[in-house]
Amino acid sequence: MMKGDPTPALGTTGRLPGRPRAEASHRLLLTAVLPVTLTLVLSGLLLLAFGADPIAYYGYVLRRGLLSWLGFEATATRMAPLLFLAASLIVAFRAGIWNLGVDGQLLLAAVAAAAAAPVLVQSLPAWATLVLCFGLAALVATLWSIVPALLKAYQGINEIITTLMMSFLGLSVANLLVKLAFFDPATTVPQTRTLAVADRLPRLFDTTISSGLVFGIIAVVAVHLMMTRTAFGLRLRLLGASRRAAVHAGLHVPQLTLAVFAISAALAGLAGAVEVLGVQGNVRADWNPAYGLAVIPLVFLARFNGFAAIAFVFLFSVLSVGAESASRRLGVPHFFTLVVMAVLLVLLALADYLDARWQERAGAGGRE
Repeated sequence: MMKGDPTPALGTTGRLPGRPRAEASHRLLLTAVLPVTLTLVLSGLLLLAFGADPIAYYGYVLRRGLLSWLGFEATATRMAPLLFLAASLIVAFRAGIWNLGVDGQLLLAAVAAAAAAPVLVQSLPAWATLVLCFGLAALVATLWSIVPALLKAYQGINEIITTLMMSFLGLSVANLLVKLAFFDPATTVPQTRTLAVADRLPRLFDTTISSGLVFGIIAVVAVHLMMTRTAFGLRLRLLGASRRAAVHAGLHVPQLTLAVFAISAALAGLAGAVEVLGVQGNVRADWNPAYGLAVIPLVFLARFNGFAAIAFVFLFSVLSVGAESASRRLGVPHFFTLVVMAVLLVLLALADYLDARWQERAGAGGRE
């Protein structure tokens, strides 16, 4: 029997049949409902301290991000790159690899796709251009992760440091490429050449929602199934649980480490490509959406579950799009959304701790 698991004891201690259901309800309340409720309350108190009406703020967020059709279209489109990043981080984190350089990988891939697309579309069909640019973006991001991957795989150097350093360097290199090598001389603002709207990813039906949303959902679901239903995913999860155990199990840890970096970075590169080829059409100098820093807590909130990650990405997109309207109307800084997510993350961590203690006590009581 696993430590802290009260389930086996339920059938041997004479507990009432309805007790497991009550315990499940208790865990749901403690680990999900209560943290979300407290987050709204605490965030509301912060808004009051800033002199803003929390009810009005939340109302604007819901109306703009979810309840209005134009806002919902913006929310759905915003989800596309975030979903690819969620897939990227799920692969890395479940394998015990801290790929914190996804922002640099995303931006370099976006610049590569933005620079190549207007050139390729002049001699290739739009669909072929998109396919090649997606492949180029994945390749560029993967190549940018090689140094941290090799250092981790063969030297055991902490990838948190190396990926962050490569990310900072990647942001600078991307800006340098936009301002020099790929600068569009037809504009006064430093940016790459713009891909025509007609040549970008198609929209879904008669809406403004980019079809990149569908690709992002497919990426997350595919990663979830790979990690939970395949032998390769089992090896990666064993690697994440214990590198020493993976070695004793006969796994080639360096090769698996390189594979994780390659998959994670490629998905981060696709996030940059889907943003450029589906929405923006170009990359401006000093553009850095910092999507990776936003998605990292979402993946942890989802506990590395792909389907839960889709839900949290949707929630964050609603907050992000809605907060843009609320901040303009109430004078609240736009980054207050990140404050809300940070508060939620802290409360969920505290809830997990309390839930673990509660399970330990329940297990100890069942063995007595």
